[in-house]
Amino acid sequence: MRSAAAALAAAAALALLLDAALARHQHHSENPVYKPSGDISLWIDQEQIKMFSGLAMEIYAIAEGQVLAYLLDPEFENKLPIIPSEVSHVNFTWKSGVKKYYYNFFRLKSFDESILKTPSITIKTQGRVPKRPKEFSILLPCAGNSGVAQFGISLMIETRKGKPLNGTPLRLRLRKECTVRDGYLGPHCKKALCYPNCMNGGNCTAPGVCSCPPGYQGPYCEGGICTEKCLNGGKCIQKDVCECPKGYFGLRCEFSKCVIPCLNGGKCRGTNICRCSNEYKGNHCEIATTARITSQRSACSKPCKHGTCQSNDTCLCEPGWYGKFCHKNKPWA
Repeated sequence: MRSAAAALAAAAALALLLDAALARHQHHSENPVYKPSGDISLWIDQEQIKMFSGLAMEIYAIAEGQVLAYLLDPEFENKLPIIPSEVSHVNFTWKSGVKKYYYNFFRLKSFDESILKTPSITIKTQGRVPKRPKEFSILLPCAGNSGVAQFGISLMIETRKGKPLNGTPLRLRLRKECTVRDGYLGPHCKKALCYPNCMNGGNCTAPGVCSCPPGYQGPYCEGGICTEKCLNGGKCIQKDVCECPKGYFGLRCEFSKCVIPCLNGGKCRGTNICRCSNEYKGNHCEIATTARITSQRSACSKPCKHGTCQSNDTCLCEPGWYGKFCHKNKPWA
């Protein structure tokens, strides 16, 4: 797997400086309650970063109405590595929060269209920043020739009164590598590409093929191998580590949080909390519902008037009733 520095830079090369991003991640690890909420924010989410590097972290370009300082560094563009050929797009998430903001991607340009076509975005080039978190992508399509091309992206963000957000417009001039030999990159096209990157220490041995270390499996070595099978719907996520569903715990999810087991197909979903099917109810799914009784009654050639239909087409009568169809009352009962 490529170094964390190269992988994160590939994911964040459109707007983020790796060293500052890692420092910010360390800061938030010490303060886990941090989460932009009230003002405009723009970031690459954990799933995107994990796909590139195997590290679960968010990288912000704008947080709480502030363009992060490293984006304003005059040397920012020179410090960014070339975006590798296997990265054809980068997904961003943004939201305006309680305020109204308007955006304008006023420049999307390739400076060598024989190598890189003009970049594009999956949203309109102008509009209003969504109030709630919403994802969009910047697409970087290669033209079919090998080489490195520069491209430019410029973004203006303004308040509803037309005042630019401090730090904007952002004007970035970046570099993207394209290669003709499909599945390889590098000066001599000898390095195989795996996208997403091989995780958990796996090595990309051929285009799209990861060689996983002991204890891991999956197309990108993303899954673990558990010596003993995870029980009760548990999922093996790392070597000998089970992720248990709600209601279960233990090394292999072998213990239920329900002291009294859930009956009739019910599933334990918390401490002594059972989730029952539509045909049963009760704390432990021990009581048949009207729907269950009606279904059972209708299964017999003739309905059981005061009883439950059995699988052998006979009726199991309720207390105080008897007869083939539980239609006779026991006056002595």
